[in-house]
Amino acid sequence: MTEVGSPRKRSEDARLVTGRTKWTDNIQAPGTLHVAFLRSPHAHARIESVDVAEARRRPGVVAVLTGADLAAEQGSLPCAWPVTEDMKLPDHPPMAVEEVRYAGEPVACVIARDRYAAVDALEEIDVDYAPLPAVVDMERAVRGDDGLVHESLGTNESYTWVFENGDVEAAMRDAPVVIERRYVQQRLIPTAMEPRAVLCVPDGDEFTLYSATQIPHILRLMLAVVTEIPEHRIRVVAPDVGGGFGSKLQVYGEEVLCLLLARRLGRPVKWTESRSEGNMTTHHGRDQIQRLTLAAERDGRIRGLKVELLADMGAYLMLVTPGIPILGAFMFNGIYKMDALSFTCTGVFTTKTPTDAYRGAGRPEATFAIERLMDELAEELDLDPIEVRRRNWIKHEEFPYETIAGLTYDSGNYEAATDRALALFEYDKLRAEQSDRRERRDPVQLGIGVSTFTEMCGLAPSRVLGSLSYGAGGWEHAAVRVLPSGKVEVVTGSSPHGQGHATAWAQIAADRLGVPFEDVKVLHGDTAVSPKGMDTYGSRSLAVGGVALYGACEKVIDKARRIAAHLLEAGEQDLEFSEGRFSVRGVSEEGRTLQEVVTAAFAAHDLPDGMEPSVDADATFDPENFSFPHGTHLCAAEVDTETGMVKLRSYVAVDDIGKVVNPMIVEGQVHGGLAQGIAQALYEEAVYDAEGNLTTTTMADYLVPSAADLPDFTTDRTETPATSNPLGVKGVGEAGTIASTPAVVNAIVNALRPYGVNDIAMPCSPERVWRALQEAGGHDPGSGSGVQPGAGGGLGSVGGAA
Repeated sequence: MTEVGSPRKRSEDARLVTGRTKWTDNIQAPGTLHVAFLRSPHAHARIESVDVAEARRRPGVVAVLTGADLAAEQGSLPCAWPVTEDMKLPDHPPMAVEEVRYAGEPVACVIARDRYAAVDALEEIDVDYAPLPAVVDMERAVRGDDGLVHESLGTNESYTWVFENGDVEAAMRDAPVVIERRYVQQRLIPTAMEPRAVLCVPDGDEFTLYSATQIPHILRLMLAVVTEIPEHRIRVVAPDVGGGFGSKLQVYGEEVLCLLLARRLGRPVKWTESRSEGNMTTHHGRDQIQRLTLAAERDGRIRGLKVELLADMGAYLMLVTPGIPILGAFMFNGIYKMDALSFTCTGVFTTKTPTDAYRGAGRPEATFAIERLMDELAEELDLDPIEVRRRNWIKHEEFPYETIAGLTYDSGNYEAATDRALALFEYDKLRAEQSDRRERRDPVQLGIGVSTFTEMCGLAPSRVLGSLSYGAGGWEHAAVRVLPSGKVEVVTGSSPHGQGHATAWAQIAADRLGVPFEDVKVLHGDTAVSPKGMDTYGSRSLAVGGVALYGACEKVIDKARRIAAHLLEAGEQDLEFSEGRFSVRGVSEEGRTLQEVVTAAFAAHDLPDGMEPSVDADATFDPENFSFPHGTHLCAAEVDTETGMVKLRSYVAVDDIGKVVNPMIVEGQVHGGLAQGIAQALYEEAVYDAEGNLTTTTMADYLVPSAADLPDFTTDRTETPATSNPLGVKGVGEAGTIASTPAVVNAIVNALRPYGVNDIAMPCSPERVWRALQEAGGHDPGSGSGVQPGAGGGLGSVGGAA
């Protein structure tokens, strides 16, 4: 049985679930000092003075430092994505010096012999603030109505980025159907299992920094740039990292400050955030206002789409903040054909926590918009939502297909995935039940939501990222070391934080090299062990990093083939390699195993002339294209029109992610993604008050669903291999998140169409659903039953599907 394609249990799980592992906060270094940060209670204020005298006298306190104390060495946190030449990029000191611009920004720190002494001493620091106006509302901010976040910039607009293809105004002109909508992508707080943590250990003029990070290689480079400590003097280790979802794709001020403090004090320095601290200061996700105009023919064919975005940057531009909404620019067309696309995004500064990457990073926002619009188009034309999608999507025989956004989708079969999903969902049966409930005036209405999606993932190729002004490439590196005993070490530049790389990479190497799975060890997350890499985000690990590993395996085989040919006194071209053994073509009994070849290389007694005594190999892969997984997600939701309560009755997800390495890992990735996408639809929202205070700082206020809050998922797959890499793989890590949010919201709105409801702001809490019904004027909550639903509701024929 081959390893690739087998549902092997994750080899790393045994130690993870039993606690026999190394989280950053668990790592102990002799003489460690602990740092705590005093954070601004104001969203916007000038710092008039900071008095730390009393704090310095507290027991156990070693030092107390302010932003002014560190101003000469702390530099400015990096932004690697200047999306336009005139983008406004303000300085971002790790610790505020003269002004604070969001609640939670650090203004001073205490370093003490234990974390409790450090936290206690914060109470003795006296800061005199001069409050300034908070800038919270994006639409008011872009007009400058509430003042400026950065006075020196003269504006709250960071940039305006425009993409156009085709004549969108002509597409809109005289169009039989024009739909205009305004959607809000609420601000979300990534909630990883492990809070952020940093430990910096100095050794003379060298430093080892342990961090719960997704990007050890990028972090190392950026630490060197910010602090001017030579890169080769810095080692970054990402030990076992408990989740990230983009929130740990960042260079945080606490990482820079721990490095500077360790250098200043000559002692190890550790910081671990509390959950409330993390809610305020770990970068947030989403936060867009979308103004959309869709033009179509009466038969449902899309003419054009106009997208105008306001994207909240927060107070500063962090590592890839401005580029996140830009990634969505190429996905607003989704899987559909159209004549014209216009996209304009304006990045806006506010006095809120900065935003940046969160699972899906721009693509969930785009998918939500187009999939909501497709349901609106179906309603307008009295067509089934599946049918209107069929009339517009790219057909399987049309691949490869260049989209209106300029991307070339290499492969896909939307028909197959949709037909499979409809069958599993029992679509027609549920539509019949929906019709029956409407006729019976049932107070609990049934809604059916559809989301047919694709995404661009495997963040690369480098030349495309370069054309978008991204500050780095999208390649990935891997190395394969075959030890004298025949065991294999795989070194990968990808840095996992829960995705199961140690298992999947071992499966790839075991299959290609013909060695047992148990004989492969995967090394990662340490720049001293894996010096090259672009790390993990954007569903790129397998589609880029896994393919780099495959390339390294191919190089090992090529090197070993030369030695095997010499030992067998045969031509290299006459050798076959299968199941870990070289044999002469047509003479199967003559052969050498890979282990025998490696042993011969180690001994070096009889090697070909000029041959080094090694078969080890490195490879770097830079893909020629993104990968484009796709799928169809269907959601059935029961909505109580008297209380606004939403219950997800069933959920079907059929995804196409190309070739599958480990089905069990895929299932886990899809389930996790669905949980996060559904959470945006129903539960999660970061809320600020008018003064810029985050009111959802605890898990009592910020609702993260548990397994008990989610339905059982029915998942399946179709398979159209990617043509852009030899493994035929596509990304899966973000698929569930991207597809599920519009599926759920479409289901809720579909249930309430007869009551005059055509949108509900996320999260669709019972109160918001109830209020939407009241504002639509179609429901009397005191009547004891729902009012009679109107006709229509988009219940036309599916066109024979399922």
